[in-house]
Amino acid sequence: MSAPVTATEPGLAPPSGSLPHRIVWHWRHDPKWELWFAWWMMVIFYNLYGLLFFVVTRVQPPPHPGWDVATVVQWFDDRHYGLLIGFATVFLITGFIVPANALIAYSMRRMSVNRAFAYSYLVIYSLSAVPGMLLTCIALTVGAMRPDRDPKVIYWLYDFAFMAFDGTMGVFLIGSLVWMAAILLDKNRVFPKWFGYLNLCNALTEVVVAPAWIFRRGVFAWDGAITWWIDMVVFVIYTAVFITLLRRMIVREDFGTGPLPDLQPEGDPANAETSGPSGAMEPAR
Repeated sequence: MSAPVTATEPGLAPPSGSLPHRIVWHWRHDPKWELWFAWWMMVIFYNLYGLLFFVVTRVQPPPHPGWDVATVVQWFDDRHYGLLIGFATVFLITGFIVPANALIAYSMRRMSVNRAFAYSYLVIYSLSAVPGMLLTCIALTVGAMRPDRDPKVIYWLYDFAFMAFDGTMGVFLIGSLVWMAAILLDKNRVFPKWFGYLNLCNALTEVVVAPAWIFRRGVFAWDGAITWWIDMVVFVIYTAVFITLLRRMIVREDFGTGPLPDLQPEGDPANAETSGPSGAMEPAR
């Protein structure tokens, strides 16, 4: 077992002052700055993801899969500039998810389990962005780019986009199961065991989207109560939980190889140097 290291260089304490000053200080002296960078990229990505998909492009909640050609063409027309501007922004921020996935893989490297769990998860989720997001964005952008395109082609792009988004969740299913198994087998207490079972809940929601390939109406259609609405509620809860737990992992990280230390109470001096450059992340002193 390797000896743990301190949160910052010996003899140094995080400074007070402006946010840019604290960021620069942590960049130079805090061994956890890479972990905090990845965590903030994750927070920024998921917030922008929700804004772009729900507000700017207005493609979520998903439209009805049973619409006729004329209705689908009108749907594209109503969202023309939102689709072009929104998905152009999505393409710009897609890279934010790379350090986020790397942070999750790091959490598994910190566990007592074999490194294959981390590498498997990283590969699966690196590829999952293609069917889970990029194909949808490309298809809808192509449909919006030329409003004078053959309506039947636009109709095809509509089906392709939403089937790619809702009907290809198998990669996320396997990823959730890998993370679940790592957590339940881990002896380093990186995450609580109940979070492993929450991963199982998330994995099960990826199973129930499979009927979207068959049904165009009802609870199993791509806009159905089970396939989308229940799945979305579980996903939002799951995402909020793992972002919170990853933050706690970074605060607890001692760069050893044994069990992670317990999280110190807010205001405890032992916890005062572990919370990153943002004032919002620092425990009260």
